[in-house]
Amino acid sequence: MDLQDFDSDSLYYDEPLAPEVAARLAAAAEQYAEGTAEQPLLEAQALAPDDLTVLVGLYRFYFYQHRYQDALQIAWRVLEVVGPRLLLPADWRVIDARYLAVASERGIALLRFYLLALKGAGYLNLRLGRFEQGKAMLVKVVELDTENRLGARLLLDVLAEHSAEILIFPIAANAEIRP
Repeated sequence: MDLQDFDSDSLYYDEPLAPEVAARLAAAAEQYAEGTAEQPLLEAQALAPDDLTVLVGLYRFYFYQHRYQDALQIAWRVLEVVGPRLLLPADWRVIDARYLAVASERGIALLRFYLLALKGAGYLNLRLGRFEQGKAMLVKVVELDTENRLGARLLLDVLAEHSAEILIFPIAANAEIRP
């Protein structure tokens, strides 16, 4: 299956937004430079907690603010929202080619989005010093994305190159690890 083959699929940002949600997202965009975008983003999330455009906005805000734990929580939320739409199990570790085939019938673009969220969660776990969790997530993405369309293999390669440094200089992480 080619994860780049989603020309006819609608994308998450094609879904209509309620005017009040769109207004909050516009306000967040305007306020980003001043660093006050979080409040309108949280208001948009309160109005539309499962809206993927809102979740992407929050994820990007937290990621670019280097608030990796907050970004990771949003990545988990994306997996929780998108997984059922694709008939994927709640536990990403059990997803295999059979689940992927069913999910692709429901929408390859949404499946790609799910896998990108899983890749993002893996990367964020690495940034937070949770190397085993992050690596496991990236290995799963590589396993499912056999053509490496999403580029997770490169992150694993970098991790492998620097694994000796990581063992010598581990980063402490106290945050909760979710399955």
